Amino acid sequence: MLFVASAFVLGFLHGLGADHLMAIAALAVTETGETSAVRRARALGVAVRFALGHAALLAVGAGGLIALGWSLPVVIERGGEMAGGCLLIVLGGIALWSVRPGRLYGHTHVHGREPIAHWHLHFGRPDRHPRSSVHSHLPTLIGAAFAVSSLRALALLAPFGNRAGAAPLPVLLGLVTVFAAGVLLSMSLFGVAFANLMSARVVGRLGRTAAGTMGLASLMMGTYWMGRPW
Repeated sequence: MLFVASAFVLGFLHGLGADHLMAIAALAVTETGETSAVRRARALGVAVRFALGHAALLAVGAGGLIALGWSLPVVIERGGEMAGGCLLIVLGGIALWSVRPGRLYGHTHVHGREPIAHWHLHFGRPDRHPRSSVHSHLPTLIGAAFAVSSLRALALLAPFGNRAGAAPLPVLLGLVTVFAAGVLLSMSLFGVAFANLMSARVVGRLGRTAAGTMGLASLMMGTYWMGRPW
């Protein structure tokens, strides 16, 4: 039980990493004039889908590596960290570009009978909106991309300490799954908190300022992430 609880707590803390939260915030903020309900639905949807992509890749990827007895080279871990930094810079640039009216827009809608509204990001003009079949699932893909840098450490059981290596394979796979569940919970809770923030009137009044500030912060975070020593 101690291993399970530790895995969940470690996953929860992993999900609250600054790079993860900044990416979610950069994806969720736009300057378009939307109602508080739409902003709240978008922020929550982005966070949950980012979390699903991140947790799924960690669980499936690390679980598969452990089951096969493989390990990833350090260069992939470093490459994943660099890719995360690049994505933060790109998201920041997109957020700043979106400040210019008509350049970028997002919207929420429901797929079929699904109960949760999905948010989609589009380049171009709203009057040339693409068909529903070509909607982008950007938050899920980016969430998965941010998980690449953590795959090697998780597959080596680094978060759980040396004692975990002696556990049976089913226990190890269970620990990885619990770790991913902790990630999913913490990111989703952040989505709830951020959604409440996005529903505040002050955010609606700030408009472009909020989008520009978030874009600049994402650029700075990405630059720091790529330049810091490892």
